[in-house]
Amino acid sequence: MKKNILKALILPLFLTACTMQNKKDLPAEAASSFLPMQIGNYWKNDAQNYTEIQDTMRIDGKLYYKFYSLIGGDAVSTTYLRIDKDNQLLESWPAAEGKEYLRAKFNGNVNDTFFTLNDKTENDKKVTIMNKSDKKMTFSYDMVYHPNLKGHPSTESFVKGQGFEGKWNGLKINGVIIK
Repeated sequence: MKKNILKALILPLFLTACTMQNKKDLPAEAASSFLPMQIGNYWKNDAQNYTEIQDTMRIDGKLYYKFYSLIGGDAVSTTYLRIDKDNQLLESWPAAEGKEYLRAKFNGNVNDTFFTLNDKTENDKKVTIMNKSDKKMTFSYDMVYHPNLKGHPSTESFVKGQGFEGKWNGLKINGVIIK
């Protein structure tokens, strides 16, 4: 009887401690985020071309989501992303301790610019916010320090509540199959 009472008193403390620990790691709600992050989210064109969130990993003590992409059925890309308290999309790698790559500033304004690495190396991209509405943001990435790629920017758009823009044949966000 005493053990049951002790368990009944300790269990709420344990659950509260676990909940408090996890709350700081939770991303913004899916409906208000330009890139909802939850294991199981996916963006699919077909069985040979898709991106899905498979897992999480701590890099330098920060929680990142593992984005696995299959491209053309045989090319694979794995990216580790997180959104910080300032609503910035950051990327890192398990082998790149202490490095973060700034991919997007969701709190930014049209024509704001920033650099992904801010180190003036060939891989450092100048990012410009091209478009921002309540539902969509578009970023332009120019490798301004690369001798051959400077002046040939690429763009990436994010749709609020969906994440990556695209004509997806399959889309699952936070447990809800949208397509």
